Amino acid sequence: MTDSKSEQAKSHGVSRANPYLASITANFPLTKEGSEKETRHIVIDIRGSGISYQVGDSLGIFPSNPPYIVEAMLQALSLEPEEQVTSQNAKISLKEFLSKHVVLTRVTKKFVQLLQQKVSSAFARKRLEEILQNEKELESYLWGKDYLDLLEEYPGISFNPDELVSSLGRMVPRLYSIASSPLLFPEEVHLTVAVVSYKVAGRMRYGVATGYLSRFAKIGVKEIPVYNQPAKHFHLPEDPSADIIMIGPGTGIAPFRAFLQHRTAAGHRGKNWLFFGEQHQKTDFLYHEELLNWLNQGILTRLDTAFSRDQSYKIYVQHKMKAASKDLWGWLQRGAYVYVCGDAKRMAKDVHQTLIEIAMEEGRMSQQEASHYINVVLAKEQKRYRKDVY
Repeated sequence: MTDSKSEQAKSHGVSRANPYLASITANFPLTKEGSEKETRHIVIDIRGSGISYQVGDSLGIFPSNPPYIVEAMLQALSLEPEEQVTSQNAKISLKEFLSKHVVLTRVTKKFVQLLQQKVSSAFARKRLEEILQNEKELESYLWGKDYLDLLEEYPGISFNPDELVSSLGRMVPRLYSIASSPLLFPEEVHLTVAVVSYKVAGRMRYGVATGYLSRFAKIGVKEIPVYNQPAKHFHLPEDPSADIIMIGPGTGIAPFRAFLQHRTAAGHRGKNWLFFGEQHQKTDFLYHEELLNWLNQGILTRLDTAFSRDQSYKIYVQHKMKAASKDLWGWLQRGAYVYVCGDAKRMAKDVHQTLIEIAMEEGRMSQQEASHYINVVLAKEQKRYRKDVY
């Protein structure tokens, strides 16, 4: 970040507490027709914001709820949209509160407790009371439901605005790994967004942020509150000649697209090796043409792909790592950095275990020695193993 840009950002004061209202300038699918997923490339315009970012950073976004859910809730509860309520010590309309300040796709326990007190049927009250007494049953009952579902199940319930305000869960920002380099796109932020969508009771449901970005935010309208969330450790090596190994299946590819753009523009001499995985090569090979161009130009030294459902047995990135264990170990011994981005629950754990197995096999280490090498030497002492997992 240059001093002038740093000063500009400070003067604008863009932060989580004071986000900038940005607009979307592009929104198109990366997955092809026939895919079981929907992943989109979304470009956010940050011109004039003073926001400055580095590759590896994330963009924080405060989404809004779908207008039809807000309107239907107001109608179902017979509440006036312009009625004033207090949120964060400020007076705003109930409509704005429901649109921007709370999550309407996930029902809170507090709301069910309030509902239980208000239903007129003794049987319904008893049923809700039993559900509330068992956390697992409550979780199962609420799975896939939003507030409209409960208001349809128990029609005629009335809440006053203060009761409603106090019973809903607050909106928090979603963080998206930035998929662009400021050297090429100083006034834009590119995002790789996997849209969460499913149908329940004949109605389409969307993830709060992914539905907002992909379906409801209007192109060219400055209405999306955003801020930059700097990465603590997930940045490129300071040495431009250092080699990097990037492991990013699915939307985990986002920061690595930014890394490759950046290293190309900055003339970094280090080698770049990418492991990418998805379901099907024909429909789910995100940024396919860009990656092949980088490969042909020699910017991407090596590209290993794992398309899990293109054969009768599942192939994931960790299997490709194991198949290339000798080369991968060679890169590590010559000082390469390892970056992992994506799913923390399964993928990152499997990749981590595979790195330990490679150290055991290729480095002829015991399990204890290999674990120490990956967890302590590589990650903590040398800081060459960096993760952005969620």
